[in-house]
Amino acid sequence: MLVKTFGSAIVGINAIVITVEVNVDTGVQFFMVGLPDNAVKESHQRIEAALRNNGYKIPGKKIVINMAPADIRKEGSAYDLTIAMGILAASEQIDPEKVKEYIIMGELSLDGGLLPVKGALPIAIEARRQGFKGFILPRQNAREAAIVDELEVYGAGNILDVIRFFNGDADLEREIVDTKEAFYAQLNEYEFDFADVKGQENIKRALEIAAAGGHNVILIGPPGSGKTMLAKRLPSILPPPNLHEALETTKIHSVAGRMGNHTSLMSVRPFRNPHHTISDVALVGGGSNPQPGEISLAHNGVLFLDELPEFKRTVLEVLRQPLEDRLVTVSRARLTVEYPASFMLVAAMNPCPCGYYNHPDKECVCAPGVVQKYLNKISGPLLDRIDIQVEVVPVPFRELSDARTTERSSEIRERVVKARKIQEDRYLNSKGIHSNAQMTSKILRNICKLDETGHQLLKNAMEKLSLSARAYDRILKVSRTIADLDSSSSIRTEHLAEAIHYRSLDRETWGI
Repeated sequence: MLVKTFGSAIVGINAIVITVEVNVDTGVQFFMVGLPDNAVKESHQRIEAALRNNGYKIPGKKIVINMAPADIRKEGSAYDLTIAMGILAASEQIDPEKVKEYIIMGELSLDGGLLPVKGALPIAIEARRQGFKGFILPRQNAREAAIVDELEVYGAGNILDVIRFFNGDADLEREIVDTKEAFYAQLNEYEFDFADVKGQENIKRALEIAAAGGHNVILIGPPGSGKTMLAKRLPSILPPPNLHEALETTKIHSVAGRMGNHTSLMSVRPFRNPHHTISDVALVGGGSNPQPGEISLAHNGVLFLDELPEFKRTVLEVLRQPLEDRLVTVSRARLTVEYPASFMLVAAMNPCPCGYYNHPDKECVCAPGVVQKYLNKISGPLLDRIDIQVEVVPVPFRELSDARTTERSSEIRERVVKARKIQEDRYLNSKGIHSNAQMTSKILRNICKLDETGHQLLKNAMEKLSLSARAYDRILKVSRTIADLDSSSSIRTEHLAEAIHYRSLDRETWGI
């Protein structure tokens, strides 16, 4: 008897339906075709043990299993339950008609328990699009898949639960999630708050500007000055994600297998902090079986690179194109996948190898020329994509011991949201541009117009501070954001002066 069951494969961050055709005929052999990898082939032993331990068995006949389309490689153990239901249906141990109405996914343990799978959310989205009645999967993934409305989602703990469901002997409990409730439940929950930071008001201001305009930031300062502490609090002042951003972020983390069990929707912006020993493939994504990298896991959030010069140069160079295009294209011989990568880059570094160059109290012990050599580990094209460069100095004792409460993240966020709303209205007709950091040169010339005083100030700054030519556009973008925070329709002299202040590494005297 021939029966079709349905599973799904992940390509990029989207799913495609896989048809599992099971034919039971006279004979004693077992064949599996359709480009399965070793993990899929090993499902035979897992299914046999799981069925036997629950009072069922694989029929002693010739079984041929085809996984279509055959030109897509099937990877992983998530097809165990799909194949098992196909075998049971083809041998008439369960109702073959009912099985066709559902996408079925799940890894089997030998006792029949179901283990979680990757990509539950994109699979559920594709199941609804293809018109399936429902989705049966492990209980741990049920809340994640149930975000998709108009699709019946059933979480099962054991293969026996699924068998009884298809035979009509028992019902599986349908998982129902109120998407809006799940979205708003954790929208303003952040572990870190700017109220915990003593002093560093100028750095808080720089990060507020960065959040308001979507600008990339680099913090340069000695050890213990608070660079990491400040960076970790940046997500708490970013505008809350909308529902579309939350779904997109959840899809990426679901595909990467980074969703916790029994979780539904990621409504907090991600903060990724990879170690400096990371490889370029781990950062940008890819591999023989392509997976999202750290920059895609930071999509709609923050990518924090601590100790920036310690990263391998090849690793840093792969950031250049994603920073510009906000997209990563991974090409392999048999497929090409795209991962979104729209993130804010926040980097931190010491000013020199010993860490105390320009320190107010401690003396730098680095040899002449070492500071510049250390900074040269970061290429000019990468620095060109970092709008705000600020020097972080140690906090004096009187500020550390001050008992007064400082401004909370929620208060800063209100100003950031207001500035972002101005930018959304401004770029309403500009496709793919949502913040000042994304402005093209053409838009920059139209929007960032300076009066005569502003022109003179910028000219003097370029000459007297020996600012590089690449600083020009960046200063204008940042000054536009400062003006938005000030609810000003034009860029005033004080906005421009503050933006010039945030170009530390562009001064030719730095590191000499």
